[in-house]
Amino acid sequence: MEIVLASGNRNKLKELTVLLEEVPVIVRAQSEFDVPEAVESGLSFVENAIIKARNAAAHASRPALADDSGIAVDALGGAPGIFSARYAGEGASDVDNLEKLLADTAHLPDDRRRCRFICVAVFLRDENDPVPLISQGVWEGRLMHQPAGGNGFGYDPVFWVPDRDCTSAELPVEVKNAISHRAQALRQVAEVLRGEFADGSLPR
Repeated sequence: MEIVLASGNRNKLKELTVLLEEVPVIVRAQSEFDVPEAVESGLSFVENAIIKARNAAAHASRPALADDSGIAVDALGGAPGIFSARYAGEGASDVDNLEKLLADTAHLPDDRRRCRFICVAVFLRDENDPVPLISQGVWEGRLMHQPAGGNGFGYDPVFWVPDRDCTSAELPVEVKNAISHRAQALRQVAEVLRGEFADGSLPR
C-alpha cells in the first residue's frame, strides 16, 4: 500500500523510508503528486503535523504521514521550536537557520546550552480521518558552539549527544535512526501499522 509523506525534503524521505522498512507500505513524497505546501498555521508541533498530513491526504488521495519537528533550546524559552525550519525567515536554508541559532546563543555558557529535538508524527487514513495516529519523540542534548559532522541535516551538526560523545551529524546513519526523536516517534507509528496492515486493512 502506498502512503504519501507530507514533505518534499529528500533527506527526510530517505530517513523515513528506512525507519518504516518493516511495514508493508511504499512511502512516496508529496512532490510526486504535486501536493502544494501546507500553511503551517498551528501553534504546536501536533497541530502543524495534522495540517500537513490532511493537506497531503486530500491532494494525493492516499493515507498520509507527516511529522513536525524542531529543536528547542531552554535558554531561548524553547525557541526555535515549531519555527525551526524557518527560524531565519521564510525560505531559509538549513545553513541560514543553523547560523542564526548559533548567533543567538553565542553568549550562552556550556551550562546553559541544554536543548532537545522534538518530533510529533501523525498518520491519517484519509483527509477526513477523525482519529489520527499521533506519536511523539524527544531527544535530549546540548547545543554546540560550532557545527561538527557531515551526516544528517538541519541542526544535526550542532546537536551534541551526551551518551555518544559526538554530534548527531557525526553518528552513523543506522545509529541515528535507532535513537533520534524522529525514530522514537515513527517507531510507535510503525508498531501500530505493522500489526494493522498485516490483514490488509487500514488501522482504525
